[in-house]
Amino acid sequence: MVVILGIPFDKNSSYMRGSAQAPQKIRKALHSSSTNLCTENGIDLSKDERWQDAEDLKFSKKETTQEIIEKAIGDLLLKNRKIISLGGDHSITFPIIKAYSAKYKNLNILHLDAHPDLYDELDGNKFSHACTFARIMENKLARRLVQIGIRTMNPHQREQVEKFGVEVIEMKNWKPGLKLQFNGPVYLSLDIDVLDPAFAPGISHHEPGGFAIREVITFIQNLNVNIVGADIVEYNPTRDLNEVTGMVAAKLLKELIAKMI
Repeated sequence: MVVILGIPFDKNSSYMRGSAQAPQKIRKALHSSSTNLCTENGIDLSKDERWQDAEDLKFSKKETTQEIIEKAIGDLLLKNRKIISLGGDHSITFPIIKAYSAKYKNLNILHLDAHPDLYDELDGNKFSHACTFARIMENKLARRLVQIGIRTMNPHQREQVEKFGVEVIEMKNWKPGLKLQFNGPVYLSLDIDVLDPAFAPGISHHEPGGFAIREVITFIQNLNVNIVGADIVEYNPTRDLNEVTGMVAAKLLKELIAKMI
């Protein structure tokens, strides 16, 4: 069973807020009468019972955001669910992976993004969305981290790549038809800004030179790996044009569900 969980949190965003609004916007696009719930491999999600929507996570002042996220994901994993989390900013991935690493001891992470998110800290915040994978790797929560689509690497983050043994396929080195192999389960973290902003303007950090939508969809469809969880993060509806990025996120969500079921 694949479970969709909205995590409407963006307080660790470094540039602008807005991604907390994304889960509901993605759902709206997913169920829009302008399209349907059929995936490209022929699965009709409107009739398929192998997935469900758990709606949005609720936050309280009694526990930290990280504790709430980690517990919610952990509870679903105890029920042997595969979870697709809808962010929210990319900082949500750290507590998600903490829960996943407790269940999957040999977890691999496949990370699609314009940014490596490997800062040791940013603006004094070690839990910034720009620090997520530094926290994950320093806590040894994944055996392997592969990053694809990166096009903003600075010297500090290159040092972090070497420090943590991250495998990076920068956008300038991308070649269609790339075949990746992993031993063990894979968690897929998909930042919408891996796409060129011409295709997905509703993001906080516009980084030209990214993927076309078709390239990312085909890449996901052709993955021959065991995807046990995923997230779609950093969609910012406040910057969107005619809700086009919401439709893109919904399309990617449909194809991810199809892949995982």
